[in-house]
Amino acid sequence: QLELVESGGGSVQAGGSLRLSCVTTGLFMGANRFMAWFRQAPGNEREGVAAVYTGDQKTYFADSVKGRFAISWDDPERTLYLQMNNLEPEDTAMYYCAAGKFGRGRWADKGWYDWWGQGTQVTVSS
Repeated sequence: QLELVESGGGSVQAGGSLRLSCVTTGLFMGANRFMAWFRQAPGNEREGVAAVYTGDQKTYFADSVKGRFAISWDDPERTLYLQMNNLEPEDTAMYYCAAGKFGRGRWADKGWYDWWGQGTQVTVSS
């Protein structure tokens, strides 16, 4: 059974850090794909935060998080991570892990992703 389960969310003050994890089970990794983090704040569209291409570990970031967030994929553990530093109130959202179709598509396009986790809440207070 295919499953993506996020953890690591919570409430922090501005300037703090959190590390999100996404454990995947049943995900076929016979070909390379994007693994990504998206977020959605109330009233907003779901937006791409960061992605990593499993074939070459190349990473991609939204401009709003560049220099503050890091994404990594642990292939043996089939686990995706998002290290978030220097958090800002604007980072408050539900964060979702996503697995894309095979190949290097449009990393920030939510339509490129076929599998999603249930989300983990991140709240940053000023």
